[in-house]
Amino acid sequence: MLFGKKPVRSIEIVSLEKLTLRISGMRLTRVYEILDTNSKAETSLYYMKCVPGGMEPELEKRAYAAMPEVTALLNSLGVGSWDGFVGHHPKNVRDGEMFELKAEVNGGESIYAHGSENFPKHYHELVRALDALLSGESRNKEDDNDNS
Repeated sequence: MLFGKKPVRSIEIVSLEKLTLRISGMRLTRVYEILDTNSKAETSLYYMKCVPGGMEPELEKRAYAAMPEVTALLNSLGVGSWDGFVGHHPKNVRDGEMFELKAEVNGGESIYAHGSENFPKHYHELVRALDALLSGESRNKEDDNDNS
């Protein structure tokens, strides 16, 4: 769904220091993280586990890619235009998936977006692309036409 507040501004991502995408559902929370490690993009997937006293991240997968490939991917999906996106939960929807994206880019700029069952354009393609990075697969060209 593409509802919610329109983004405030658009940023071209030239460099990426850190990106965190937290996705929460009714029973599972997963966290994707991309860190700049000497011009390599360290991409990790964590599942949040219940432990006494709270939640703790448990590493599921980790992979490395060239940082220019990752910034090009983020720009092709328009992630820089997500800053300020607020996807309010739709009326009459009882549950769903919530997301929160935080990114530190270009040596000091930040991108922040969040929503509940409302997502920015190309959100689902970003999740598929992160899963592909973690699996060592390259992005499928057929995904370029995705508008969700």
